[in-house]
Amino acid sequence: MWQAIKNIPFWQKVLAAFILGAGVGVIFGESATVLKPLGDLFISAIKMLVAPLIFCAIVVSITSLGSEVSLKRLSFKTLGMFMLTGTIASLIGLTIGSVIDMGGSMELVATEVRERNVPGFAQVLLDMIPVNPFASLAEGKVLQIIVFAALIGIAINKVGEKAAPLKRTIEAGAEVMFQLTRMVLQLTPIGVFGLMAWVVGEYGLSMLLPLGKFIGAIYLAALIHIIFVYGGLVKFVAKLSPVQFFRKAIPAQIVAFTTASSFGTLPASTRCTESMGVSKRYGSFVLPLGATMNMDGCGGIYPAIAAIFIAQIYGIPLDMTDYMLIAVTATVASVGTAGVPGSAMVMLTVTLGVVGLPLEGIAFIAAVDRIIDMIRTATNVTGDMMTAVVIGKSEGQLDETQFYTPENGSLEQAKS
Repeated sequence: MWQAIKNIPFWQKVLAAFILGAGVGVIFGESATVLKPLGDLFISAIKMLVAPLIFCAIVVSITSLGSEVSLKRLSFKTLGMFMLTGTIASLIGLTIGSVIDMGGSMELVATEVRERNVPGFAQVLLDMIPVNPFASLAEGKVLQIIVFAALIGIAINKVGEKAAPLKRTIEAGAEVMFQLTRMVLQLTPIGVFGLMAWVVGEYGLSMLLPLGKFIGAIYLAALIHIIFVYGGLVKFVAKLSPVQFFRKAIPAQIVAFTTASSFGTLPASTRCTESMGVSKRYGSFVLPLGATMNMDGCGGIYPAIAAIFIAQIYGIPLDMTDYMLIAVTATVASVGTAGVPGSAMVMLTVTLGVVGLPLEGIAFIAAVDRIIDMIRTATNVTGDMMTAVVIGKSEGQLDETQFYTPENGSLEQAKS
């Protein structure tokens, strides 16, 4: 019996836990929220990994990539892909939001929302540099950790042989963190079960009905982006099977959907890209970077649709200039939103302010933000893995045989 369970593919275990947790939430309602500690335990274990894993992985990936020319080319291609998909995501969001009448007949209760203090561009750049790197590691300031780790990796390459002991130490630390990650990931089905039971039990189905069109528009746009944009890039740019890509991406997508955290999904997405044949050194570079900068769901699709939704429920007409401002702001936001739950609200504030829409509308959709955040994060994480595969294939950082090798079954079955 136990051996049979162990032989079940990882993604099937996670999917079963997802369905079972949702079922428990529907059946038992608020009583199912007592299972939330199972999810909290899983999230805490993942958070424990994030800072040391990102630091070691980024340093090792940069020292392994070798020449500065190779690193610059990979960085340029990776960031270019982030910008491309971010632009497409915002356009999809605008199209879906304009076509669907999400809230024209709804009546809002007057609500006051205090405007968030959004830092300017100069302050964002200053905040990227850690004044105290150890404090950044302790506080989990991921963007500062990435910048510091990248600088350490570049410095090790420049110093050369004298820095070899430090390089070997960090490489050993990375291997330890990878092993610890594999251990923590064994908790994934338990964590997913607890989180889904809590979310469905807490919110219920009746609460979602009044905002059903808005939620549906977000999910529709995200699914279109995932299937056609990401799937299309895998198919026509990387010349690989999108079916096989999505099959191997499922575990990370489910973890992203339930935790609503791009950073929290890093261990799972790392495992998935390795199973796809992406080299560990490139995967360790692109995935943490993507969790920080590649936010098609949070910064591309969501602000565009949410801004149009708020305009509709307040009866405010939008012209072509407004749509252009929303698209540009959403695209920029898609490469600047932090990969933690709820941060998309900050970027929505920016988008609403740019086009002069009432910030009070945020309070109305905040109640279901968690439900929306789940699909936003799944979109972001899928985009990170797609970038790892497509750019990895173009730079010789992907083993195509491994990509088509399933966890269980033959190579021919995977290609069919």
